[in-house]
Amino acid sequence: MTIQVLGSGCPTCKKLHQLTQQAVKELGLKDDVEYITDVAKLIEMGVMQSPVLAVDGKPVLVGFVPSIEKIKETIKTGQANNQDCCKDKDCDCNPGCC
Repeated sequence: MTIQVLGSGCPTCKKLHQLTQQAVKELGLKDDVEYITDVAKLIEMGVMQSPVLAVDGKPVLVGFVPSIEKIKETIKTGQANNQDCCKDKDCDCNPGCC
């Protein structure tokens, strides 16, 4: 699973990154949380607000800093979706697959 926080580098974006790292740790995951400040990536994802929490390249929380519980719930949902993945990078079997 790929977990990313995208933002401008402002205090709000940094807070989401910090909370997301804490959530990943509390969930016992080994995934790194990538912090991206490239505005072009935000536009590429189709979002115009920050901060953004993205799981597997898909924006899942946009424009606010949620509670750590909400972040953990969102990450767990991303994990559940990936368990059904067929691992074929070119498949169309499951939106967001692989």
